Amino acid sequence: MLATYFGRPPEGLDTKSSRTDPVSDADREAERAIQELLAEERPDDGLLAEEGARSDGKGGRRWIVDPLDGTVNFLYGFPVWGVSVALEDAQGMAVGVVYDPTRDEIFRAVRGEGAELNGRPLRVNERRELRAALVATGFSYDPERRAAQAELIARMLPEVRDIRRAGAAALDLAWLAAGRVDGFLEHGLKQWDSAAGRLLVEEAGGVVEPLPGDPPGLAAAGTPELLAALVEHAAELRPV
Repeated sequence: MLATYFGRPPEGLDTKSSRTDPVSDADREAERAIQELLAEERPDDGLLAEEGARSDGKGGRRWIVDPLDGTVNFLYGFPVWGVSVALEDAQGMAVGVVYDPTRDEIFRAVRGEGAELNGRPLRVNERRELRAALVATGFSYDPERRAAQAELIARMLPEVRDIRRAGAAALDLAWLAAGRVDGFLEHGLKQWDSAAGRLLVEEAGGVVEPLPGDPPGLAAAGTPELLAALVEHAAELRPV
């Protein structure tokens, strides 16, 4: 369904948290399709989705959904966007799936059973030194927070191999699990941005740590040593 919208002029375009935070009919219809499928297949489960779908479950299970991660990319025709779906139970994240339609790549993880890409097992890079690390990041839609994040990246850039900002956190984390980047650092993520990706990283042998602050964030890496270095830099982000 999203593919039928991709490359067309935006329909039903609106903004949410700021003028740079768009939503369109593509986001809404993707969420509606997932919501209807889950209602049919898993009627007793709860749901938390980015565009407003909410329901309380009866069995201690909840689906966490980003129907279109990378909306700005999608609206511009930039081919980096995807769908993120995770299942949470009493023990934490149980299942995580990130789908990249433009590359037909399905990243999947099951708690305790590992992670895979189109059936191929995934393993993170075992990069330990920040100076040799390729680090993915993203920026808030809030102008003041974005300025603070830019200051952090400016301080980090001379100390890393390079920075990548693809514009879709779920894919950033999936790519970390696949070894396409070494680390990830971002403040301002919502639960639907990172739920599936976090499990992918952990099941691929990586490590993840929540970042305190307002808004909170997430750091992830292939090794504890690299994670510690990223968290140390994140602590320098001035509160906003």
